[in-house]
Amino acid sequence: MMRSVPAAAVTVLLAWIYPSCGLYFHIGETEKKCFIEEIPDETMVIGKYRTQLWDKQTGSFLPSTPGLGMHVEIKDPDTKIILSRQYGSEGRFTFTSHTPGEHQICLHSNSTKMALFAGGKLRVHLEIQVGEHTNNYPEIAAKDKLTELQLRVRQLLDQVEQIQKEQSYQRYREERFRMTSESTNQRVLWWSIAQTFILIVTGIWQMRHLKSFFEAKKLV
Repeated sequence: MMRSVPAAAVTVLLAWIYPSCGLYFHIGETEKKCFIEEIPDETMVIGKYRTQLWDKQTGSFLPSTPGLGMHVEIKDPDTKIILSRQYGSEGRFTFTSHTPGEHQICLHSNSTKMALFAGGKLRVHLEIQVGEHTNNYPEIAAKDKLTELQLRVRQLLDQVEQIQKEQSYQRYREERFRMTSESTNQRVLWWSIAQTFILIVTGIWQMRHLKSFFEAKKLV
């Protein structure tokens, strides 16, 4: 499922419904962590992260220094890079999918500040929001002066729109699966026909060879 790079640690996130996903992971000096999100087309994704550096004296993770940054790279299902940018020890990245399918989100520390690691580990807290979960509804309500009922209607409309996108994506996956199945079945059919033809040709050749052998021995 993952098109990884050498020495890259890969974690897979598969989501049928797209809530806000929060997690943390550890990363070394040369490691790259990649995640896969299945995202419908024309869907906004927001990622937020913050880093903590392992402190040997206290034996715990402490907030990272400002000089330590993270590089974020995002590829679409066609492995086309849609975002590649250097951020600080805390960051927020946003992108909109234009192709439905598996999007790869990779993070790794910047190579110019490796001395800060001192052989330790870096903890990265990552939160990924997809679809209507990217909307800041209190801010929208304040900006558009919406009542509580109007805001709830807005949320429901956004949820319906996201459900429609997810349904379209599932139909897209079903169509691809059907095409793959039909292609596989067709190849199996042609392979069976080829095997049958080879067996028939081999049988005819063996019969002719045996006939020639018996005629040469004057047994027939």
